[in-house]
Amino acid sequence: MQDTPPTPAEASAPRRRPGPRLRTVHETSAGGLVVDGLDRPREEQLAALIGRMDRRGRMLWSLPKGHIEQGETAEQTAIREVAEETGIRGDVLAALGSIDYWFVTEGRRVHKTVHHYLLRFSGGELCDEDLEVTEVAWVPVTELPARLAYADERRLARVAHELIDRLQNHGPAALPPLPPSAPRRRPQTHSRTRGCGSGS
Repeated sequence: MQDTPPTPAEASAPRRRPGPRLRTVHETSAGGLVVDGLDRPREEQLAALIGRMDRRGRMLWSLPKGHIEQGETAEQTAIREVAEETGIRGDVLAALGSIDYWFVTEGRRVHKTVHHYLLRFSGGELCDEDLEVTEVAWVPVTELPARLAYADERRLARVAHELIDRLQNHGPAALPPLPPSAPRRRPQTHSRTRGCGSGS
């Protein structure tokens, strides 16, 4: 939930007494876009997505992701979360970028950052045994802009298209080096509330 400036009506409204100040916490997650068929033409490439039902009963498709656990790097978390939420194993190839947003839950104001990676499919079979996931599916990479529910993740899909082009035309050496990622030293909160464009 992004902070927005007040409207003129809100600015001129009588001020309410401030309530208790919300505690701000920072959460960090990681996940990724795992693609099968990176050596094949774009029309034959498939990406593993997860689907969750929203409160209105709509299926929202997104990238698998989850909290970075103590002792894990962001890349290790991306590999683990992809496997846990989809049943698919993947190897990290490149960073796609990060998304950050704010939301309020359980009396806390949460600032969440999610690091995303491009992964090459290395094995496994689709499985939706994760309790937080309603459905999993292989989706044609060309359909990602229409299938992904959140604008920030659609932007990451466009980055993935560019990286896949580089990989196919110039080989792995053309991919940008992975940013440094140190293992997480401390445990963090695990909020269940999902903000817009978020996921876990």
